[in-house]
Amino acid sequence: MKQIIVIGCGRFGSSVAKTLTKLGHDVMVVDQNTDIIKEISEYVAHAVQMDALDEASFRTLGIRNFDVAVVAIGSDIEASIMGTLIAKEAGVPLVISKAMSEIHGKLLMKIGADKVIYPERDMGMRVAYGLVTPNILDVIEFSPDYSIIETVALEEWEQKSLKDLNFKDMTIIAIKTGEKINIVPPSDAVIKKDDIVVILGHNDNLNKLSNSR
Repeated sequence: MKQIIVIGCGRFGSSVAKTLTKLGHDVMVVDQNTDIIKEISEYVAHAVQMDALDEASFRTLGIRNFDVAVVAIGSDIEASIMGTLIAKEAGVPLVISKAMSEIHGKLLMKIGADKVIYPERDMGMRVAYGLVTPNILDVIEFSPDYSIIETVALEEWEQKSLKDLNFKDMTIIAIKTGEKINIVPPSDAVIKKDDIVVILGHNDNLNKLSNSR
């Protein structure tokens, strides 16, 4: 069980906090809105009403004792930056910060965020892929140039091995057949009808793959 603090409890922060709690972790939520704290308090171990700009109050919480800090503040960039700085300077091993834009994200990385996430952008990308390529079930950005996609096997893949298909410059991470999942399948693994295939690759190659449907 990890000790996790979630700073900012809007829709994103609330979802993160509730999910982490369900997964068995000890979660503290911090937000300046009293009504939000009252609402979330029944779902997490600890809920504290506090301003993210109040560095002294964070020290009283013992923030240095947390394993992970999730800075889920988006629109208030000053509070987002301050929350990230406080967590890093306190020595929290992993600080994950939410960004609303590329510039916001770059600022967070420069001040020490270990990982920056873009929930709105990522959801927009998933919706776009779903509209134009219905067979693609999900898309996750792995890095600025690489992504992971989860897709229903194309008809031309059926009953062929990975070696036969020769996915150039792409890596098949997993193949799901019904309830069975083959993680890092060997080259002789055969793709069957309705299999779900998880692929890691450069965005240009993944785009070519999606455009071939």
